[in-house]
Amino acid sequence: MNEYKFIALIPAYQPDEKLITLVERLKKDKLEIIVVDDGSNKKTQTIFKEIENKCYVIHHDVNKGKGRAIKTGLEFIKNNYNGKYIVITLDCDGQHTTEDAMKLFNYNSKHPKTLVLGSRSFDKDVPLRSMLGNTITRHVYGLVTKVNINDTQTGLRSFSNQLIDEMLEIPGERFEYEINVLLQLAKEEVPIKEIEIETIYLDNNSGSHFNAFKDSFKIYKEILKFSLSSLSSFILDVILYTIFLNVFSSIRWSLQLANIIARILSATFNFFVNRNYVFKHKKSLKKAIIHYSLLAIFILTVNTILLSILVNSLLINKIVAKVLVEFTLFILSYIVQRYFVFKNK
Repeated sequence: MNEYKFIALIPAYQPDEKLITLVERLKKDKLEIIVVDDGSNKKTQTIFKEIENKCYVIHHDVNKGKGRAIKTGLEFIKNNYNGKYIVITLDCDGQHTTEDAMKLFNYNSKHPKTLVLGSRSFDKDVPLRSMLGNTITRHVYGLVTKVNINDTQTGLRSFSNQLIDEMLEIPGERFEYEINVLLQLAKEEVPIKEIEIETIYLDNNSGSHFNAFKDSFKIYKEILKFSLSSLSSFILDVILYTIFLNVFSSIRWSLQLANIIARILSATFNFFVNRNYVFKHKKSLKKAIIHYSLLAIFILTVNTILLSILVNSLLINKIVAKVLVEFTLFILSYIVQRYFVFKNK
């Protein structure tokens, strides 16, 4: 007999009869069910009244977003359930089957420290916006975290009571919460497992309340903030490089000297911004400085060699050469900082 209690958490905004069907099917599998009404209009309240005798229904007075609805449900679960349990989140629009939910439950009960994702196939009959959105997100996510996930936007996810406190602390109130979960747990080296599920899109996914522009901006803002510090440092480096080229114009080694001084100053700026604001590194400052200095020396050496080759041998404009070299070394520098210099675990 499974020692874990299975709890289904369903955030719902403007649901239709598909929510009733989902709840009835989950009830047949004897699951505990929590539905969070995220400020739906009066017309849809009949749907919630229909399921009140089958599950717990929590109401938001106004629409607060999917992330907040999930957290409201998690707070309710934390305060009302004891012992071991597995929570699974499902969308209310009929895209997830109870059979797939049980797959995640059963796997998670054997691997309670793992976040389990229901992974959809994107090889056929998939709405264009869903395919493009997931393709872009998974590649950017993989670059940032070095974790390969096929379906970063799935709403079918399960995790045990061991992760509930961390899930509640992860920032995000709307759709960005789900990508924040993947970013944060990858950073904390929590195992993430994908289980293939049935791909269901009803009416070309018209029931989704995902705003392609507004919500995508929130999602990618959370990912791109990792690169903002490097971009700022790059701009500062180019500005300082240009200034020092003019200052040392009469010196024979003006190119190399301008590049070295600009790099030292921009690297110092980059170190403190990355440590305090990007990676929020809490380990030894001394060790971080040593590791960062070794990286900076290596990058500076390669940078200077490549710059000299482009300018002196290939006769490329000095500013253009600088941009080309920085772009080439950008990804290498970021990966080393993310997974070596400022690694918290």
